[in-house]
Amino acid sequence: MVKLRLKRCGRKQPVYRIVAIDVRSRREGRDLRKVGFYDPINNQTYLNVPAILYFLEKGAQPTATVHDILKKAGVFTELSLNQTKFN
Repeated sequence: MVKLRLKRCGRKQPVYRIVAIDVRSRREGRDLRKVGFYDPINNQTYLNVPAILYFLEKGAQPTATVHDILKKAGVFTELSLNQTKFN
């Protein structure tokens, strides 16, 4: 199973990458694909929305923090629009 989770980068100032990763991997393990970036100090986010939608449609589960980031960015509304378009 694939999860969308945060992967920490940076030593003193935490900066996170949003990655698609296998559930059995550790937090700093090898990821399948980098799909975003999150900086909590400057409150900046960059999301590769087509890649995120691809993984969500394939059944990837976001963690709670990533779910909040995606919800704030409005990714789930795009996901629901895509699903109604194909059905």
